[in-house]
Amino acid sequence: MMNDFTLGVEEEYMVVDPVTRELTSHDQKIVEAAQKIHKDQVKAEMHQAVVEVGTGICKNTEQARAEISQLRYTVSQLAGEQGLRIGAAGTHPFSHWEKQLITEHPRYSEIVNELQEAARSNLIFGLHVHVGFQSRELAIHIANQVRYFLPHVFALSTNSPFWESRNTGYKSFRTKIFDKFPRTGIPDIFNSIEDYDNYVKLLIKTNSIDNAKKIWWDIRVHPFFETIEFRICDCPMLIDETMAFVALFQALCAKLYKLRLQNMKFISYSRALINENKWRAARYGIDGNLIDFGKEMEVNCRNLVLELLDFVDDVVDELGCRDDINYVHKILEHGTGADRQLAVYEQNGNFEAVVDYITTQTLIGAK
Repeated sequence: MMNDFTLGVEEEYMVVDPVTRELTSHDQKIVEAAQKIHKDQVKAEMHQAVVEVGTGICKNTEQARAEISQLRYTVSQLAGEQGLRIGAAGTHPFSHWEKQLITEHPRYSEIVNELQEAARSNLIFGLHVHVGFQSRELAIHIANQVRYFLPHVFALSTNSPFWESRNTGYKSFRTKIFDKFPRTGIPDIFNSIEDYDNYVKLLIKTNSIDNAKKIWWDIRVHPFFETIEFRICDCPMLIDETMAFVALFQALCAKLYKLRLQNMKFISYSRALINENKWRAARYGIDGNLIDFGKEMEVNCRNLVLELLDFVDDVVDELGCRDDINYVHKILEHGTGADRQLAVYEQNGNFEAVVDYITTQTLIGAK
């Protein structure tokens, strides 16, 4: 294919006290130590109990897997030296945001000052996947169409059923917390990259934002890189899960590009319709029904996921991501991170066991 669909993967981890299992502010010591090894691939986040990692630009999922495995391992080792652990999930099962410290940085102070409690309570952990394109023009064209598939991948990634010691009834409560921010969720369709850039310019001109990074949609054409950034997923517990979603996003972009080369395209559905599926995915994960808008009927989410795998199948081998994408079948079999967290809670009746489960799973395959 003419476009290489390079990858970049960012994950946000929670920093946990191994005794109390509470989130803990690590005072950026983990980040400082990690930067000596991985330079700017490890960053602080708004809350001190969060560590963010990001790969370099990767040619394929194999390279991305190697980097994420190494980053999880390094951050975990350095956390261990501070007497701490890391965990990968969309929310911490029981810690309260009120007790968590905010990182001292002008950008975060500004966000907290503007967004107030919505920012302070935004103690959530996500996965961001970048897929590279030759041009931003092409990226916006693909982004419009790929929006339809976001709830399907999101349903597989649900990994935040608990919030402040409560079973929320959602498979992903993280998204409900993030909904309090402005400029979040599924974006509208943009007819061209100029259309999108004019929207950004208008927001900057009217002092709504000072730069395009304050647009926190579930998918965005990146303001500075020639990538589509997928931001809808909870941070996955297992590296295998992360890589399955990375492979899915890459394959979707490649498939829609292939259709474009054949003068075909997938229907771009409205934000209002896609939001119906996003809500269902947040609430029920893979155990509910999503709407098939082509057929105008409800369809079992698992069946739609299998249809999605069929849809991208003809580009998977060319991308070299078949092993990673095949892990989706394991998720359908064993449940999402949320399903497994709920099972551990039902078995043990306490949230500490859930935290231990998360921190253990986070390191499977890390090296």
